[in-house]
Amino acid sequence: MTESATRYIFITGGVVSSLGKGLAMASLGSLLESRGLRVKLRKLDPYLNVDPGTMNPIQHGECFVTDDGAETDLDLGHYERFTSVRTRRQDSVTSGQIYAKVLMQERRGDYLGKTVQVVPHVTGEIKNCIMEDEGEVDVVLCELGGTVGDIEGLPFLEATRQLRNELGRERTMFIHTTLVPYIAAAGELKTKPTQHSVRELLSLGIQADMLLCRVGEGWERSLREKISLFCNVPEARVIGARDVGTIYGAPMMYHEAGVDREVVNFFGLETEPPNMRRWSEVMSRIENPEGSVKVCIVGKYTELQDAYKSLDEALSHGGIAHKVKVEKVWLDSGLVSQGMSDDEIWDLLEGSQGVVIPGGFGASGIEGKIRMACYARERKVPFFGICLGMQVAVVDYARRCAGLERANSSEFGGGEFDAVVALMEEWMDGGCMQERDGSEDKGGTMRLGSYACDLLEGSRVRKIYNKDRISERHRHRYEVNGLYMDLLSRRGMIFSGKSPDGRLAEIVEIEDHPWFLGVQFHPELRSRPFSPHPLFADFIGTLKDGERLL
Repeated sequence: MTESATRYIFITGGVVSSLGKGLAMASLGSLLESRGLRVKLRKLDPYLNVDPGTMNPIQHGECFVTDDGAETDLDLGHYERFTSVRTRRQDSVTSGQIYAKVLMQERRGDYLGKTVQVVPHVTGEIKNCIMEDEGEVDVVLCELGGTVGDIEGLPFLEATRQLRNELGRERTMFIHTTLVPYIAAAGELKTKPTQHSVRELLSLGIQADMLLCRVGEGWERSLREKISLFCNVPEARVIGARDVGTIYGAPMMYHEAGVDREVVNFFGLETEPPNMRRWSEVMSRIENPEGSVKVCIVGKYTELQDAYKSLDEALSHGGIAHKVKVEKVWLDSGLVSQGMSDDEIWDLLEGSQGVVIPGGFGASGIEGKIRMACYARERKVPFFGICLGMQVAVVDYARRCAGLERANSSEFGGGEFDAVVALMEEWMDGGCMQERDGSEDKGGTMRLGSYACDLLEGSRVRKIYNKDRISERHRHRYEVNGLYMDLLSRRGMIFSGKSPDGRLAEIVEIEDHPWFLGVQFHPELRSRPFSPHPLFADFIGTLKDGERLL
């Protein structure tokens, strides 16, 4: 960069939601990194929840977890998958967090008796959050959730307007995503929704500096000229954001449209030439697969695939690692019952070569997951259990291989039963004793963020990681009950990963099986297209090398 001052890019959305603001920002962050710039990416969400940790995944999508234990919006997953950035707690900002902080300061008397108002106190806190990394990176990109005109989003837009005033045009840029719909009856694309959206933004004191126009076929220069004229944006910065076959095609699409070039020109930055080799290799592997594998994901929230967004992408990353296309069968665990025959389960799998049971909360569909884990174990189907998926595998093994017919998790069991999975009250972390009990807030009872795990010498997972100790991200309340670990071990279950103090089971596997692993953590949260997670790469590699189920 020519100067050390941090630049700020604000990405807003208009007309309708789901225009791809998060994907656009992740792509731009990647493009700026390809030019040698240091970036930070931040999500500003206007909802009043403190975080999405207690939101229904079917309504809000996946809850992404950072290394430092923050429960955040799924867009932070896009940021990490597309860039080298490791997001942190302060990279997810909600109205709930802002208002809670302002009210706490008011109760302490920090405002010295002043009337506490949205402007300047709420907007001031938002600006503090935005400028958290001032001087530490070259560019901070901030995505503003929702659409322009939403009541709850107004304080965030006002805060960014103030920052434009304070920092000047030289250090702030507004990128607005909008829609150019095709009207079939008229047989043409319409620019009026974009014009109105830009005008709405302007009414709030913000002039868009670049437009990303979501458009299908028929994007022509005449449309760019018209939008440029009526929206007061230079034609070179009116970008046609076309649909792409895979989200990993977005960086190349935006690069070819000149987005990164226009951004660095806008700020007057001197950068390295863009290096797109990494994305070219990823796209080559996606577009030229050397075969395919099929995986069945048995979950509770399969009606909305965004509820398992990181898992969906991590499986694809495993395919990228082996140049194969990963076909996915999404199966509602409620459709599987304990009384189902193997043939009936086979029909549900639709010829899948492997089974994945992801995380989740609540009792619904649990017996179906336990039955599916049993099927995969007995029929030698490659099995990958994640978080709750590991727990149901342990319950199944306890019932059928360890003689504990009433085994269950204390999260689901009623009456007398063997709680082979339970809420563990304490464990050692970094030399400090961590404690929890059921009386805390929902988030307080959970193990959140990155924790260390020691791997058993000679185990499958030790060979996969090629390390003695790993660190992975967690999001769960219940653990394998340590009182039953010796019994399960004697009956053949291998606890191949444990917490450094040996109290908590992190990974289980079994012998004489093509691939059977359960992990308490969420490895999908750390997988990237150009750096697939080793567990997913090995799982997909096993499916590629194996034969179809009989």
